[in-house]
Amino acid sequence: MDPMPENDAPLPPQIVFLKRLVTVLSVVMIAGFLVLIAALVIRLNADPLPLPERITLPDGAAAQAFTQGDDWFAVVTSQNEILIFDRATSQLQQRVMIGAE
Repeated sequence: MDPMPENDAPLPPQIVFLKRLVTVLSVVMIAGFLVLIAALVIRLNADPLPLPERITLPDGAAAQAFTQGDDWFAVVTSQNEILIFDRATSQLQQRVMIGAE
């Protein structure tokens, strides 16, 4: 009695198909991951949007935070207001008060 019988029979066609399917899925997942990493590297190495060299705030306002959009940027001041500026002209477009008074 052999403890391990020799089995030279070929694998069933369903198993061969499943094996190929798993291999293709692995290759596609690795390629997708590499594309994702490349997209992140390209996006993070892009030049930042141009901003004015100097932002003129109203008298007595001190900047506490800054954020930007496609065609605007905003400064949060210590007087609890948000100043929204046009990116192209650096002119004040809107003032938003924060909190209840």
